[in-house]
Amino acid sequence: MIDNPRSPRVRAAAKLAKKNQRAETGLFLVEGPQAVAEALQHCPDRVVEVFCTAAALDRHPSLLRDADAAGVRVERVTDAVLEVIADTVTPQGVVAVCRQRTVELDDLVAARPRLVAVLEEVRDPGNAGTIIRVADAAGADAVILTGTSVDVFNPKVVRATTGSLFHLPVVTGVGLEPTLRGLRAAGLRVLAADISGDDLLAVRSEGLLDGPTAWLFGNEARGLDPEQLALADRAVIVPIYGAAESLNLATAAAVCLYESAFALRASGAVAPH
Repeated sequence: MIDNPRSPRVRAAAKLAKKNQRAETGLFLVEGPQAVAEALQHCPDRVVEVFCTAAALDRHPSLLRDADAAGVRVERVTDAVLEVIADTVTPQGVVAVCRQRTVELDDLVAARPRLVAVLEEVRDPGNAGTIIRVADAAGADAVILTGTSVDVFNPKVVRATTGSLFHLPVVTGVGLEPTLRGLRAAGLRVLAADISGDDLLAVRSEGLLDGPTAWLFGNEARGLDPEQLALADRAVIVPIYGAAESLNLATAAAVCLYESAFALRASGAVAPH
């Protein structure tokens, strides 16, 4: 039991909330019982250690079983220690230290993906994490963060993915132009979600969602500039039928990705689960 909030292991884990420490160590934090469970079940080799309060272990006994099966050490800590490590104001009693891992663009392209989300200069951690979660749910093959998009291992991004970060490949540190060039060479059509585009219903009716597709999503405030839009095969807008002024980025991405998922399965390009 660790009961000293100033112990070296606790301080080292807490520092991973900072980007420079994550870059230096190649580690990051995963917070919450569900996300930690996903890491242990799907990528146990990436889990370095788990910090857990006694109360949390009582509520989630399967965490200890999964950790034991994976050969991962579970360190019992006091509430005070957990609060130092956790990024949230009201922690859920479980935090894991995990190894970072991303996929190379060339490897993704070689795998011939059918549905990909590309995030260009998406800065909000909640949006980025939610889109990763939506992409996972929609059966996408990967998410790519280009340009100056938020660090995918930011604690808020990781938390918003609710474990989906461990389910599908994520590519980072690549430029938009080579990314889209590679995806197009792999046979994907590039559709940009933008207010200047054609109605999504019309695009669906034309059958343009029936084949492999890369959806391009831009910055929350500025969207995509003309040069970025010119890299896409088509711009598409999600229509608003009510009085709402707009949709936030993650919601619009959910609509686009699911429309593609439905179309791919209906056309037989992807087998239904």
